[in-house]
Amino acid sequence: MGNILLVYATMSGNTEAMADLIEKGLKDAEAEVDRYEAMDIDAELLNDYDHIIMGAYTWGDGDLPDEFLDIADDMEELNFAGKKFAVFGSGDTSYEFFCGAVDTLEEKIKERGGEVILPSIKIEMNPEGEEEEQLLEFGRQFAIQSGLAVG
Repeated sequence: MGNILLVYATMSGNTEAMADLIEKGLKDAEAEVDRYEAMDIDAELLNDYDHIIMGAYTWGDGDLPDEFLDIADDMEELNFAGKKFAVFGSGDTSYEFFCGAVDTLEEKIKERGGEVILPSIKIEMNPEGEEEEQLLEFGRQFAIQSGLAVG
């Protein structure tokens, strides 16, 4: 499929703000995006896409948020060979494992044969200033490196 799947979990709105900026970057590159909150889909949807961006806030001691647990468990049954991914997330540096959910998602993707084509982005709380441009560029670069940017 030519579209990019953007799936994320948010609680306080920080990860959603990141997803907004990444989606804008993708659209600036004229890529087509299908966007979902993690709680609204199941892992089977990942089979329908070859280009996937996942975002999650980190809960507790570096854990995936509840909204991502079912997807993460079901990912164990999927084959991501040939699929391109990128991962982003928000967190709080006052915890021992800053943005541990991002690391967990990356590991699961790689274990299932997926390719993470961009360095993951980890943001303290809500994106501001320079971080906003970084997220826009993250979206643009994902579209370009996936071969889905127009022009």
